[in-house]
Amino acid sequence: FRQKEGHSLVPQGYIEDGINLGTWLNAQRQQKKKGKLEQGYEKRLEDMGVVWDVLSEQWEKNYRLLVKFRQKEGHSLVPHGYIEDGMKLGRWLNTQRQKKKKRNLEQGYEKKLEDLGVVWDIVSEQWEKNFRLLVKFRQKKGHSMV
Repeated sequence: FRQKEGHSLVPQGYIEDGINLGTWLNAQRQQKKKGKLEQGYEKRLEDMGVVWDVLSEQWEKNYRLLVKFRQKEGHSLVPHGYIEDGMKLGRWLNTQRQKKKKRNLEQGYEKKLEDLGVVWDIVSEQWEKNFRLLVKFRQKKGHSMV
C-alpha cells in the first residue's frame, strides 16, 4: 500500500490480497493504545510511516491548509464552501467553531486556531465590522442617514 500510495494512511475498508488491511492496521493502533503491541512490531510500523492517531493527524493536516490559506489571503475567514487541496477547509473550520461553541474543542486546538486569528462568532464579527463602517461614514459625512 505504501509503495503504491506514498503513505500509510490505509482506509478502513481497504483490501489487499484478500486481507482487510485497513481493519488490521486499526487493530494494531488499538493494541498500541492499550500498551499491548509488541515493541518490535511498533517500530516496524513506525518505520513504515504509520500514523497512530489518525484523527489528530487529519486535524493537523487541515490546520496546515488553514495556515496556507491565511498566508495567501491575509485572514482566516474561510468561506464555507472553500476547498483547498481537495479538502473542504471551510466546512472543517465551521465544524471547529461548532465544537468550540459546544465546549467540545480540545484546548490545544482552540489555542492554535486563535493564534491564527480564527473568528469564532462570524455574525458578531460582521456586525462589528459594519458598525465600524457606519462610524467612519458618520465621521466623514456628519450623519448616519445611509
